[in-house]
Amino acid sequence: MSNHTQPAASDAHRSVRPATRDMSAVLRLARAANARGAASLLACAACPPALADPASARFFAHLSRVTTTATASEARAAAKVAASRHQRAALHASADARDSASEHPPAPSPKNTKDSYMLFHPQYDMDAIADITPAHRPPRGLRDWVSFSAVQAARSGFDRITGYAPSKVLTREEWLTRFIFLETVAGVPGMVGAMLRHMVSLRTLKRDHGWIHTLLEEAENERMHLLTFMCLKQPGFGFRLAVLGAQGVFFNAFLAAYILTPRTCHRFVGYLEEEAVKTYTHALRDIGTGGSDASVWAETPAPTIAIQYWRLPPDATVRDVVTAVRADEASHSHVNHTLGSMAKDQENPFQTGHTTLPKNFVEPPEGFSPFHDPR
Repeated sequence: MSNHTQPAASDAHRSVRPATRDMSAVLRLARAANARGAASLLACAACPPALADPASARFFAHLSRVTTTATASEARAAAKVAASRHQRAALHASADARDSASEHPPAPSPKNTKDSYMLFHPQYDMDAIADITPAHRPPRGLRDWVSFSAVQAARSGFDRITGYAPSKVLTREEWLTRFIFLETVAGVPGMVGAMLRHMVSLRTLKRDHGWIHTLLEEAENERMHLLTFMCLKQPGFGFRLAVLGAQGVFFNAFLAAYILTPRTCHRFVGYLEEEAVKTYTHALRDIGTGGSDASVWAETPAPTIAIQYWRLPPDATVRDVVTAVRADEASHSHVNHTLGSMAKDQENPFQTGHTTLPKNFVEPPEGFSPFHDPR
């Protein structure tokens, strides 16, 4: 730069040099152009850039051209345009640098999967869940006895109506009728609990301690059971009317009960899921019985929706689906028995994105002590 540069231009030069790091300095310089004149801007643009990167060089070259005949107001506008272009060039340059420096592409995000709109759901090691056996949590106190008795009464009545018996070998048609009807009911508790806790959180202006998401996961998981089994059977009109009536009664009854005593409702669901584990274990026994009608499911390809949802291998069978569903029901029993022993404002111990199913799934997670556990 010339030794005859005016002090104002020298000051301007010192102000613009940091602008290669912060473009806001250029805008401040432009606002000062009314007092110093466009010549000051031209002088500072003509000086060597502080950084030797191509983006900065292009920025100062453009600023030099546009300020040759500019008035003070034109210079301010030109500086803003140049600053914007410089920022965009810097962003592109940094992106290119990141791409060239990266040896491995980033891991695929859940949002890149076909079911990205779904909540987290368990993905099992099929060998690990193949030997799940029914478990039972003995009732401890009046609340538990009320919940357990209600589940036993409901199951006994449903078994009599449908002609089910634990020792009976069912056909595929009978199993699908039972599965589909029960899953239309099983999807209700999680949604009711999540909805009511959501409303309480809004009404009290307080956080929920992590329960809502877990309950929504449960509700969606049960609905996916339903959609999977409906790929194997489409119910008729009479069946749909029965579902409509059962859902209307159960939804309203569970809603009222959850408002009054949430812990009793979670204990009820825990015992209900114990029965579901028994049912799916019975189904797997029929599938493994040679010559039974259900034995063909050991070779029948799994529905595509099931393979995508549980991330099953491409050659998975309906038997694998039933095995995964049984593990889901054991997980729900584990979660609800734990929630049934917790205070309503106790932190949820079940993290989203993490699945741990202990062998004794009716007890709380290892190391966790529910507030109301009477043990």
